[in-house]
Amino acid sequence: MSDLYHLAQVNIATARAPLDNPIMQGFVDQLDAINALADNSPGFVWRLQTDDGDATALQVFDDERIIVNISVWESLDALKTYVYAGDHLTVLKNKKSWFNKMPGPTLALWWIPKGHIPSIDEAKAALETLKNRGSSPEAFTFAGPFPAPSTALV
Repeated sequence: MSDLYHLAQVNIATARAPLDNPIMQGFVDQLDAINALADNSPGFVWRLQTDDGDATALQVFDDERIIVNISVWESLDALKTYVYAGDHLTVLKNKKSWFNKMPGPTLALWWIPKGHIPSIDEAKAALETLKNRGSSPEAFTFAGPFPAPSTALV
């Protein structure tokens, strides 16, 4: 864990139907609980949300069915524990029920200065960087992580 950096993450998904469609009901029914789980997870710092408590109403891409999730975590381990353990893992395993496969990266991670809140444009840029250059210190995945920038003098 770095005293100077936090980990930002963005993930996107294309819903198989509008969120008020019965196909999406299983996802929508779990949204509040999964967001609360994130909010109360060790290492959680911040997540993008509207006054409704989630970000599903934000249209960030041309396709209105693409939903975006952006959050900030104290460390890669904290985010990994949230994503791949407990109730969130159950939702992740059912992703194909609610979301279509997308071309290109749907998740990007990057280090930000502690206290910085990433913008939607930064998140989109991280996805684009990952798409164009692969995993790098500027944008990476769980499979190809990079450590927080070093502040040590050489």
